[in-house]
Parts: sequence; structure tokens; C-alpha cells
Amino acid sequence: MEKRRTVPVKLAVDSDDAALLEDTVDEFLWAANYVTRHAFEGEYVTTSKTTLNDETYDDVRDETALHSNHVQAARNKAAEACKSVVEKWKQGKKASMPHFTSPHIVYDHRTATFHDDHVSLATTDGRIEADYVLPDNERDTPHAEYVFSDEYETTGAELHYTNDNWMLHIHCKRDVEPDTLERDTTENRTVLGVDLGVNNLAVASTGTFWTGDEFDHWRREYEKRRGDLQQCGTRWAHKTMQAVGRKEEGRFKITLHRISNELVAEARDHECSVIVFEDLTNIRERTGASWGHKWAFDRLYEYVEYKAAEYGIDVEQVDPENTSRRCSHCGFTHPDNRDSEKFECLKCDYENHADYNAAKNIGLRYLRRNQTGSGGGAPVGVRLNSGMLNANGEYEPPASTEARAGVHAESPRL
Repeated sequence: MEKRRTVPVKLAVDSDDAALLEDTVDEFLWAANYVTRHAFEGEYVTTSKTTLNDETYDDVRDETALHSNHVQAARNKAAEACKSVVEKWKQGKKASMPHFTSPHIVYDHRTATFHDDHVSLATTDGRIEADYVLPDNERDTPHAEYVFSDEYETTGAELHYTNDNWMLHIHCKRDVEPDTLERDTTENRTVLGVDLGVNNLAVASTGTFWTGDEFDHWRREYEKRRGDLQQCGTRWAHKTMQAVGRKEEGRFKITLHRISNELVAEARDHECSVIVFEDLTNIRERTGASWGHKWAFDRLYEYVEYKAAEYGIDVEQVDPENTSRRCSHCGFTHPDNRDSEKFECLKCDYENHADYNAAKNIGLRYLRRNQTGSGGGAPVGVRLNSGMLNANGEYEPPASTEARAGVHAESPRL
């Protein structure tokens, strides 16, 4: 069996090479969106990579300066996204035609060459070389454990441009025995559950809250400014609206980067090896969130995912059904358990903040989903502010968990 890991590495890129990478990313996104639009043109959505390749390859090569492998990677990206939409339709869920906007590009061994201290990347105009930006002491980092280890093979990478940095997410793999892989991925894992919402953007099972007050304040401010500019209808107003939109997105990204950094720090402080979110697919319908909130949830998950990978922390999603209605204390599930932000179990009278209760349930769902039934092949528990919950929902106080995991309790930051 194969054990796979993805490790983000920051690249040092000068301005000339950055311009080439930006052009390459723009053309890659154009190619992926072109294939997606073509897939949706017929009576049925085309999901076959072979069919899409036959029908779009020549067009994309004529319209772009992309390497042939980048054209194929863009086609694969589009095909997988279209297939995901069709699967959601089969399940009776709503889904629209995908559109790629996040700056990224997929590399394989023909478009990237990985060296000990730098990488060579194909662009729309030849290749560029970029040095890795690594920690001063990289001995105990994922870079040393996976990327620079003789035990792992580098299979490819995705290049992302985020927060004004070029980040190369390097994919690694090695063959392991099945029982070794199972122990490695299930034993001694501590889970941090995270609930996302409108009033509180994120709530962790440790009792830490990240409120949405600042996000909502600026969202209302920018909506008012756009509304005032729309009434003008002038060319100047249109350009100003575009500038306001860029400023709004920039401000929100700064906020989400801060929260993602703090979430990863929370996981590290409590020695968690997994951060678990609810499935974001239909979060608007479940929470009544706006499109702006849905965008924020997607970006926050993306930021946490690549930042957590730097420390070897996995990020997962679980089915959110009834996580807000289920009592994390006794397991009783009923719609009337929750009233706005208040949770009070009708069966055992357990009371707490509804989002905090949901965060614990999200962690518990991952815990139970990954039980092996072999007695010791399951994660340790869901991390709370003080102690843990085991897979049965039973509370384990700090005295027992500290001895096993070396964890110290903290007060929640509200």
C-alpha cells in the first residue's frame, strides 16, 4: 500500500520569474475553465478525460503557450470537477458549473524537476529556477521527513500563489505494509473539531471562539459603498467599485489568514494531529450563510489545510448531519435541543454554547468514523479545553490525558 503526504514549501522567486509564473497560472486557469465550459455545452455533462482531450486539446494548444503536460493537467482538473458536479446531482444536491479562480497550477515530473535546494518549473516561456525557503533548523520538519527523505518519492506538485507568496505543495509517497499504514494513520491521533458559522466564523472543540463581528462589519460597509457607487453609474464609479472589491477581498483574506494561523497554533498547542471541519458542500443551506460567508469558509479551510500540512497535521471533513442538534454529552438528537446559539439537551439537561457543542460533535464523528474496532487502532480522542472526549463521548479529565499525551489545559479565548 502507499502512504502519501503533501508538504508546502515556500519559493524564493524574483520579479521577472514571478511574471512568467503569473502568465502560466493565468493560462492554466483559462484552459481548465475552457474545458469545463465545453463539458457543459452538450445535452449531458462530459466527464470522460479521453473525450475532453480529443475535443479540446488542439484548441487549448492553439490559444495558449502551455506545455503539453500542463494542458493535460488542466483537462484533468476540469474533468474531475465536472465529475464531482454530476455525483452531487445524482445525490439530489445542488451544484453549478465549476469555475476556477484560485491562482494555482499542477506540475508533474515533465514540467518540474526537484533538486535538493531548488526546483525547476516550466512556464509559458521556458523554465525558471526557484530556491526553497526552509526553516533554519529543518531536522524535525515535514520537509526533512518527506521531501528530502530517501524513503519517499516525489510524485509531483501544485504551485499556489497565496498571501503574496509562491507556495509549492510537493506530493510525496512511499510503499508501506498495510498494517504499518493503518497504525500510522489511526493510532495516537488527537482530534481538534471545528464548527463554522455566521455569528462565529469558527469555534474549536477546545472552547476557542473566532467571532464574525469584524467580518460582518466590513461586509456591510463595503456593500453600502458599492450600492452608493452603483447609483452614480459613471465610468469612474465602475472603476472605483472594482477597487473597492479588491480592497474588500484583501481585508477579508488578512482576517482569514490570521484565524487560520491561530487555528493551526491551537492544534499544535494541544498536540492535535488532525483538524476536522464539517463538509462545506451545502453549508449555505444549513446555516443561512451569505455567498460572502461561503467564500470565507472555503478560503479558511484552504488556508488551514496548507498551513497545517507544514507541521504534519492532517485536515479532514465529515458529514455535518445533526452535529448542531446532537448532544455531545449523552448523544440524544432532537431539533429542539438547539435554540439559536443556546444548546440545552432535552434528555440530560446538558447546556452549552451551540457552536461549541457542534465542534465537539464534529470531532466525535471523525473519531467514530476512523475506529477500527481492534482496541487501540482508533484516534485518542477529541481535544477539549481541559481533558478529552473518547469515541464513546465519555469525558477524560486532564490527569489521565496529560500522562498519555503531555497536554496542558488552557482557558478559552473568546
